[in-house]
Amino acid sequence: MKRSVHLIPPDKLTGLRITRPSEKAAGIKGVTVAMQHLSREMGFWKGMSLMTRINQKGGIDCPGCAWPDPNHRAKLFEYCENGAKAIAEEATNKRVTPNFFAEHTIEELSGWSDYDLGKSGRLTHPMYAGPDDTNYREISWEDAVSRIADKLKSIHPDEAVFYTSGRTSNEAAFLYQLMIRNYGTNNLPDCSNMCHESSGVGLTETVGIGKGSVALEDLYEAEVIMVMGQNPGTNHPRMLSAMEKCKSNGGTIIQVNPLPEVGTQRFVDPQSPMSILKGGVKLSDHFLQVRINGDIALLKLLMLGLLEEERSNPGHVLDREFIIQHTSSFEEFRSELLKIDEQQALKDCGLTKAQLTPIIRLLAQKKKIIICWAMGITQQKNGVENVREIVNLLLMKGSIGKPGAGTCPVRGHSNVQGDRTMGIYEKPSKSFLDSLDNHFKISSPREIGYDTVEAIDAMAEGKVRLFFAMGGNFISAAPDSEFTAKAMECCDMTVQVSTKLNRSHIVTGKEAIILPCLARTDVDVTKAGVQFETVENSMGIVHRTKGSETPPSPLLRSESAIVCDLAMALFGADNLSWAAWKDNYDLIRNDIEAVIPGFEEYNRRVRQPLGFYLPNGARERKFNTTDGKAAFSINELPQVSPQEAEFVMMTIRSHDQYNTTIYGMDDRYRGVYNERRVVFMSQEDIEAKGLKAGAVVNLESVFQGIVRKATRFQIVPYSIPKGCIATYFPECNALVPLHSKAKGSNTPSSKYVEVNVYPG
Repeated sequence: MKRSVHLIPPDKLTGLRITRPSEKAAGIKGVTVAMQHLSREMGFWKGMSLMTRINQKGGIDCPGCAWPDPNHRAKLFEYCENGAKAIAEEATNKRVTPNFFAEHTIEELSGWSDYDLGKSGRLTHPMYAGPDDTNYREISWEDAVSRIADKLKSIHPDEAVFYTSGRTSNEAAFLYQLMIRNYGTNNLPDCSNMCHESSGVGLTETVGIGKGSVALEDLYEAEVIMVMGQNPGTNHPRMLSAMEKCKSNGGTIIQVNPLPEVGTQRFVDPQSPMSILKGGVKLSDHFLQVRINGDIALLKLLMLGLLEEERSNPGHVLDREFIIQHTSSFEEFRSELLKIDEQQALKDCGLTKAQLTPIIRLLAQKKKIIICWAMGITQQKNGVENVREIVNLLLMKGSIGKPGAGTCPVRGHSNVQGDRTMGIYEKPSKSFLDSLDNHFKISSPREIGYDTVEAIDAMAEGKVRLFFAMGGNFISAAPDSEFTAKAMECCDMTVQVSTKLNRSHIVTGKEAIILPCLARTDVDVTKAGVQFETVENSMGIVHRTKGSETPPSPLLRSESAIVCDLAMALFGADNLSWAAWKDNYDLIRNDIEAVIPGFEEYNRRVRQPLGFYLPNGARERKFNTTDGKAAFSINELPQVSPQEAEFVMMTIRSHDQYNTTIYGMDDRYRGVYNERRVVFMSQEDIEAKGLKAGAVVNLESVFQGIVRKATRFQIVPYSIPKGCIATYFPECNALVPLHSKAKGSNTPSSKYVEVNVYPG
């Protein structure tokens, strides 16, 4: 290849300023920042008009997180600060046209930061770069689709990988997996592989469904909500309103995290003048500052405490009736739990018995308990075990399958859960494939496909010749940045279906194609008229989303249309109903209804203002396990202290980003401004290293003797356990080893990376 690119983001420092972390989340400041983003990207009045339709019944589903909408919605502010930022990015007036690509070489763009790439604007034309091209050049849709189809026809199906992001609608995801399985492979890695896969595996093993068991109303009714490994204030801000309602109903909030997060400390509801006048409401009643990966140790200590409370007050702490009727393996679990070395567990979690005693007494007294979690739990080598141990505690209390209690994995992207429901999975069940085959009269492959980690390995080994991404920013989202980038360059062709420019358009195969698509905010008009799509939120409700804005270019196509066009080029116009599906999404939903259980009368029910719930056995104490019972599990204390380096690092998001999208250079809640290349470190560790605030350092990770490096980061003193540090991704993804991953889910352990810190 003649193109020469930088494989990882530049290490330029942009001017760090450190202040005191915020003491409260949301409020007037959050509204002000949201309005500033909207004004800069599209103008104030257009922005405000658009936001009145976000998360409203029959309106636009926010392209940010998958947090569910309440039944009664505020007309003006049914969104959060970061939701407004996501909309501003999507409906921006800025454009990336063929002229833009003519002016900027691919090598030049590779030297831009992820922030600068994303801020360039919406893509307007299909673009192509051949092996000898230094710039992208415009290509027609017909030529682009023909090139992709010809490449797919020339290779074995297992030499192609089809990635999916959580943005994709149910309709597009269903057609996408149908096309891929009709083509002949299950190589369907998706963003779940890198985030909540551990949740899906752990929950399926224990309660028979890889989804949470609670509805939004359960959080209002809960007596205790424990938030583990999650930062709701930045990643799921509308969750704070649910927690506030829990508090107003007498509930107690417990925060478990290595870093204190302002979102679970104090929340100012911007819709409530009284909340603003009072300075908000204190959410967290207890903060347990665990060491990184100290969660199993903490949970075991809490459960040991509950056993002791049960001995002192028999029949009043554990839910014996539930355990006997609805669970299995309790006695084996109990026997192993009693063998735990309490002192070792205390050391591993970094807490004292005095800190845990009030938590144990609280849990002993309460019956309606919800545990919420996110990537701090799942992106560990023992991520599956973390989830299983959470289930153990809930099963002891009978806190699952009843109002105000249950499991609550808080999903990230807006339809990541729906994609999996639609069949985006490299390990599809036999029942799903049988249903697909029987309905469409095809023969789906039965061999397990590549997940994300396996796909990167296969690319590096030359086993993948075409990589196709339906949304997302694979290069910035994946671990081991340099290895992943070099693996991508081994492909013959890479295809990106995208709304905006990102790093995955820069680090490519020998041939690279960009297919610009409609976004959630764009109106989708076909020959049959204006179409809507559907998504599934984090709690299993399927509902509509319908764009209202004129697309930034008449050349944009929906993801569903792109799949249909490619399928017709690949299989011929007479194969299945691709032409009809392209024009009428009701027809897609009819076929989803015929294949996937729970979608009966799909078109009628999804047109109801609130949509409909999908079946959830765990919510009803109907556990889809071998014996029909929820299973207690035995999980060992994991490694907490580093073995090959000095510190344990976890990657986190700033308040000015969502997933790999960087909205700005500030992290207001943590008091960090105008810089992303930072390392959060305890004052004790800073002094021990002879460093000071703002000092420039280099980082190196060590895994199985292999050293990875990332240069030029600045020290930020912060409240974090000794021996633990935190950095932003994707800047530090280069340090995350590809093969340091969770057993059972293959999720990269981005929240547990052993590193050394050196003066820069």
